[in-house]
Parts: sequence; C-alpha cells; structure tokens
Amino acid sequence: MLASYLRKILAVQAAFFALLCAVIVWLMAWPWWAGPVLLAVLPLVLLGTWMLTITRRACADRRQWRSIVQAAFGEAWWSYRFFVTRLPWARKAPQLQPGLGVQARIPVVLVHGYLCNHRIWDDLTPRLVQRGHAVFAVDLEPVFASIDAYAPTIEHAVQSLRAHTGATQVALVGHSMGGLAIRAWMRAYGTGSAALAVTLGTPHKGTQVAPHARTPNGKQMVWHSQWLAELAQAESTHLHALFRIALTPQDAIVFPQLAQTLPGIEPAVFDGLGHVQLCSHPAALGWVEAQLDSVAA
Repeated sequence: MLASYLRKILAVQAAFFALLCAVIVWLMAWPWWAGPVLLAVLPLVLLGTWMLTITRRACADRRQWRSIVQAAFGEAWWSYRFFVTRLPWARKAPQLQPGLGVQARIPVVLVHGYLCNHRIWDDLTPRLVQRGHAVFAVDLEPVFASIDAYAPTIEHAVQSLRAHTGATQVALVGHSMGGLAIRAWMRAYGTGSAALAVTLGTPHKGTQVAPHARTPNGKQMVWHSQWLAELAQAESTHLHALFRIALTPQDAIVFPQLAQTLPGIEPAVFDGLGHVQLCSHPAALGWVEAQLDSVAA
C-alpha cells in the first residue's frame, strides 16, 4: 500500500521538477543537456538545504556545525536513495529469508518506522542472512493505524521464524516507530519469545517534530503522549533489560535526541548521522550485529 502511494507521489514530483528544469534551461538559454543534469542535481540540493535547516533546528547544541552538516547531507542522500530508489518499488510482500552459512545464529525480526516499509532494511538484511541469521522484515500496515494494531504482524513474523528455525526465542530490531511497535507487541504478547530488542532512533519518550500530529500513530509518538505514558507504566525492569538502544544527537525527526532511552539503559550514540542513516551506515549496522552476537541462537 505505502509503495503504491510513494510511486504516485514520486511521479508527480518528477513531473514538477522536469518542468521546472526545462523552464530554467529555456530562460538561461543553456544547451539541452543542462536539463537532465539540473534534474539530477536540483532535488538533492533542495533536499540537502532543507535537511540542514531542520537538523540545525532540532539539535540542542547548534555549535556542533561539523556534525550537523555531516548528518544533514548524509541524511539527504540516504533519504533520496530510500524514498526514490527503494521504498516505492517494494512490489512483493516481505518473506522469511533463511540464514546462510555454517553457523546458525538467532533469528531476527526487522521492524521499520513511520511511512516506511521493509525495504528500509535492504542494507542490513543481506548482512544478517550471510552471517547465519534467519530474517523476517515485516511491513506495518495500515500505514496510519494505531501502533498497537501492528502487534499481530510482529507476532506472525516471530512465530514464523520460530517454526522455521526451531528456536524458542528471536531478536527484534526496530527503527524509529518500529521500536515502539516492538514494545506494543511485548505488551500484547509478553516477552517469552524475545531474547533481545534493539532500537535505532526510536522516540521512546516521544518526539517534538509534529506536536499537532493527526494520524493515530503520529499522535501516539508526540512528546510525552498519554499512549507512551501508559506503555511505560505497563513495562517491567525485566522488559527494559532486553533492550539495546542507539540514537544520534543530530536526529531531525526524533528529538530531544538524548532523552530517547528507557530506564537503566545507556544508549549507544552515533554522532554525525541522520535519522534514516541509522538503518544504513556501516558503524550502526556493525553495532546491531554486535548486539545480536551477545545472545545465543
């Protein structure tokens, strides 16, 4: 469903930028080949400029210009790659992928965030499969449902992996809203099937990016929302001990950034990365693999 929406949005945007570039080339009397070059460069320049603005606004310490610029332009590039070349083209439903190699490792459920789908994990999934992890990257739909409504989807992936591998427990990795969906799944189904939960850029305390969000899941992710408070009240120290948390101080989507953790957990902090970069940057992916290595298959 989301991929279809993104393809339509992409088509409209492509038509707009193509017309804009054609007008600029005509007005400037540039040669014809300047049009395609401008079409390739202009969206990235505008995206990078916008990302720099919102990243600086979201950062508590705006003096860290090098990290802010690095995160903003890295985020612009990876947002372009994800939302232009990957997410719109998820035409098949996600499938369980068996682990390869001699050594079997703990099965892994990958849970994407808001307005994304399973292809956000295109960099992590093959790495895990090659290391011997059976992987199930889910799609959370409907796109604008309550986060609680995603618990059955996660439970299906968990039980599919258990049945396929014979493992009694799995690890779960969530990006952004996906980390909250994992917590909602634990509230609904318990923690018996979970050996570990890893979250990347998750608004555990809520985000101030959209204080007047209108969608059900958007409202639940607002800074200190009632839903988040009720979720926290239902959780135990044992549940929190299952979590490993990573964040970035330059997150333009989830902020205040350093507040996004759970009681008793010291988060891993990746300086100079953006929000979606946590799903793709080698340092962040290596950290995820190290957390998975800490639990037995």
